[in-house]
Amino acid sequence: MSAASNCAPVAPKSKEQLLADLNSCQWRALIIGIMAGIICIVDAFFSPVQFFRSYLFALVFWISFPLGGMAIVMMNHLTGGLWGLPIRRTLEAASRTLPLMLILFVPIFFGMRILYKWAQPAAVRADHVLQYQHIYLNDWFFVVRTIVYFAIWIFWAWLLNRWSAEQDRTGDRRIATRLESFSGPGLVVYGLLITFGSVDWVMSLEPHWYSTIYGLLFMVVQGLAALSFGVYVARRLSDYEPIASYVNPQRFNDLGNLLLTFVILWAYLAFSQFLIIWSGNTKMEIGWYMIRAHGGWAGLALFLILFHFFAPFVILLWRNVKRRMNTIAGVAVGLMFVSLVDVYWLVAPAFQPDQPKLHLLDFAAPTAIGGIWIAVFCRELKRRPLLPVHDPDFAEAFAHGD
Repeated sequence: MSAASNCAPVAPKSKEQLLADLNSCQWRALIIGIMAGIICIVDAFFSPVQFFRSYLFALVFWISFPLGGMAIVMMNHLTGGLWGLPIRRTLEAASRTLPLMLILFVPIFFGMRILYKWAQPAAVRADHVLQYQHIYLNDWFFVVRTIVYFAIWIFWAWLLNRWSAEQDRTGDRRIATRLESFSGPGLVVYGLLITFGSVDWVMSLEPHWYSTIYGLLFMVVQGLAALSFGVYVARRLSDYEPIASYVNPQRFNDLGNLLLTFVILWAYLAFSQFLIIWSGNTKMEIGWYMIRAHGGWAGLALFLILFHFFAPFVILLWRNVKRRMNTIAGVAVGLMFVSLVDVYWLVAPAFQPDQPKLHLLDFAAPTAIGGIWIAVFCRELKRRPLLPVHDPDFAEAFAHGD
């Protein structure tokens, strides 16, 4: 079951070489992250307001990978299917970085009064809407809710990873049933918490506006970003044993179909939100789109329409594209970048309603958080087997030569 000849090296690299390359990636990412972090800290003294704005945007983007990864792992446990086998250990490793994301969230607690109008006493006194919202949107309750979200997510990820490790160690087939039973409620809990989290962290930046689809959009953005990351890592790992002996073009074709599903779902939800708000044409709701549909933000919106939907939709319709590992990995990288732009389009107009004004921190903050996150991810990836060889689907698939 070797990887496609047009994508993989003639001779797959050894496990020892994989470990060495992961160590190298870990240290390079950590160094880059620290250097970018130093830039952020220095710049924060001169532009504290911009620091918190850029930091929030970067954090919201990078948290997509552990949360979206955990959700996709649970989806695979619940539905079954061979498509999840090449990426499951990758996404499990991503989910184990959630404690890091909680630590990285702490600066937001110190910047609440800079970021959020509802955290500014003068703004609350002058706005009757904020006064009504104050029972929910206030400093201490925001902190408590965020800690609760992360506590539940971390606990859920810990259980999933613990049982997965136990399955690797014992080969007990009953664990697969346990994981399946646990994943259904887990997806419900994830959906509820990320809905509240997206409202707290992003939608409340513009407290006069609301959307009931907002949480669903964030679920899809996180799922798409995490799945794209899993596809890219699976392609990189397919150069090494043991992945090279088990991954084949059909698995990447399945993952490409799932990417296409997420792309379509994002377009459906984004258009549904737009259509409902635009047809309602109420002053409180339509202002959110008026900002994002004019000036420089309109160009960014057009970019998202073209490259978050139309381009990947057309590309992923082609079976040959999805079966070529290098090509589908390139599409995955593009979708991760577009997801970054999408998060920026959701967050930044709350602070810059006229037009985008890119700042050094808009590049440094994502690089700093991303470098640190990738370093921790590489550390976690090295700690577990790269394939769930004791999963019943795995044994069945490769016993029949699939």
